[in-house]
Amino acid sequence: MGKAIELTDANFEEIINSDKPILVDFWAEWCGPCKMIGPLVEELAGEYDGKAIIGKVDVDANPTISAKFGIRSIPTLLIFKGGEIVDKQIGAVPKSVLAQKIDAQL
Repeated sequence: MGKAIELTDANFEEIINSDKPILVDFWAEWCGPCKMIGPLVEELAGEYDGKAIIGKVDVDANPTISAKFGIRSIPTLLIFKGGEIVDKQIGAVPKSVLAQKIDAQL
């Protein structure tokens, strides 16, 4: 079963340049909506295991990445392909919305 990868300032660049689509959930422990979307992100990691990479960035622990992408409100979910942002979702949404965004990049 796939699991969301903990992305950090240290490993972000290495992982983000994958040729697979990558969904990155920018979240924080104190953020209520982040707690709602967190389990959905984990479910997507299982469902897209081998097809896409699902990652999470704790904005408090990784300020460099968060600043680089101008993350101001969380949860913010960015979808990357080939190292570039191809889609974005701010705020909690149903899992189906995130799945559609990933599917569009497969």
